[in-house]
Amino acid sequence: MPNISILKKTENDSGWQFIVQITNKDSATEHLVTVPRMTYERLTGGKVEPDELIIKSFEFLLEREPKESILGEFEIDVIGNYFPEWSQAMVKQLS
Repeated sequence: MPNISILKKTENDSGWQFIVQITNKDSATEHLVTVPRMTYERLTGGKVEPDELIIKSFEFLLEREPKESILGEFEIDVIGNYFPEWSQAMVKQLS
């Protein structure tokens, strides 16, 4: 599996914004991901850091599509529009 790195994390009243880099031996992609506090609480119950939600979500995505197919900028809830099982998978793993 490619390497998933959080390059930058910023926090504000509504949640977090991450710059995530995915690398493998020959290339890299970067993704700007917003995580609303409500989504974080719903999926994790606050039991893990937001970073863990990001890593697990990208692992989930990479099991289903190449890194080049992942949107460059998105709110994390959008994953559920493409993969309805994502939400339940995150709750099971993280809460």
